[in-house]
Amino acid sequence: MFLSVMVTWNFTNVDTFILLGLTSQPDLQILLFIIFLTFYIITLVGNIIIIWLSSVHPRLSTPMYFFLRNLSSLDICYTASVVPKMLINYLSVDKSISFNACFAQMFIHLALGGTECFLLLVMAYDRYVAICSPLHYTNIMHPSFCMKLAAATWIGGLINSMINTLHAIQLPYCNRNVMNHFFCEVPTVLELSCIDASLNKTIVFICAMIVSFAPFCCILITYVNIIFSIMKIRTTTGRIKAFSTCGSHVIVVTLFYGTIFFIYLRPGTVIVNNQDKMATLFYSVITPMLNPIIYSLRNKDVNIAFKESTRKLFCL
Repeated sequence: MFLSVMVTWNFTNVDTFILLGLTSQPDLQILLFIIFLTFYIITLVGNIIIIWLSSVHPRLSTPMYFFLRNLSSLDICYTASVVPKMLINYLSVDKSISFNACFAQMFIHLALGGTECFLLLVMAYDRYVAICSPLHYTNIMHPSFCMKLAAATWIGGLINSMINTLHAIQLPYCNRNVMNHFFCEVPTVLELSCIDASLNKTIVFICAMIVSFAPFCCILITYVNIIFSIMKIRTTTGRIKAFSTCGSHVIVVTLFYGTIFFIYLRPGTVIVNNQDKMATLFYSVITPMLNPIIYSLRNKDVNIAFKESTRKLFCL
């Protein structure tokens, strides 16, 4: 209803957008459907397993795994906002998406992406407290504080999404409705506006600086302090153990932020080429699939919890 009112106010002629996707070759579309369906299933299964283990196993009842459970929940929703529509388009001649559905997809994707940016910062802070102030860890990272931090990440993501989506939806979109992308990403949608969208692009850039670049800088500072603390540990075994608790998070941060920066921290650029679409594909589809694999393969506690939980499950 709200979207319809906004459209009426701006006399928008376009009621649907056409998503060109990654390719127009029918044979290649079938192959991509199979590939991304497999990726999607792996993403769902991997993240559901992480959520299940961190919810039921006592070994994983710590703040670190509480935030990991939030990350897995985010990744499930994140891919669900993009992949199902992309899969449908691979099997359908009609590649259209309605105006309201497009902006709803944009809103959800931006909200979840912004939330993940803040959540990765919170997870870095958790590791900082655990390594730099281990004696005070329990007192600082108590359940109510963890809940507040998690809620703050969601609020931050929603605010970012509301700012970008509300500004984008007020633009007039007349005649141009073919989108060189596989989903409604805000920079691509802005290029279809009838008028100059420079202000909107500036807003997107500023929001990206606040939501992604600022948290990334804070994460870097946090890990500098963590490294200094680890170097003070006298035993090699202690250092390796401390580094191992951060390794998975560092990999996830690198994969996620790297591609986010490539897309959003370029004021005035137009996302039309395959390189840009591949970058978006990576942080929207590939990274959510890799996150549970990274955390499970590199995490001894998760592996032990999985073996013990599955053993009990099959014994029943």
